[in-house]
Amino acid sequence: MDVIITLLDNFLTSFINVAILLFEYIGVAIITITGIQGLYHYVTGRSDTGLHLAEGLSLGLQFKLGSEILRTVVVRTMDEILIVAGIIVLRAVLTFLLHWEIKNDEQQSLIQAKASQNSKEFQEKE
Repeated sequence: MDVIITLLDNFLTSFINVAILLFEYIGVAIITITGIQGLYHYVTGRSDTGLHLAEGLSLGLQFKLGSEILRTVVVRTMDEILIVAGIIVLRAVLTFLLHWEIKNDEQQSLIQAKASQNSKEFQEKE
């Protein structure tokens, strides 16, 4: 019975380590691609560059946060748990701040679009 438990533990640890690496790589890829797209949008003068960049960073951080949550399954000591918990808290705060920025940017874009529409309607009446 101990052999089966050891085998299952080794399998679970190996599977989780692969999943952690996969999530980390996906997060890094998303952040890198978003950064390159953000630079391109900035150079071409698009107005939604900040919003696009914030959305991509948020998605990338969510994948990296998922990897840290998976990491809690394989930690063995209290020091490792505290380190992983600290990383999770920091990434969660960053994700929250990015979502807040996205929400504010979307509201600002909506206000600007509405003001532009009202301005056009006012000019047509004159």
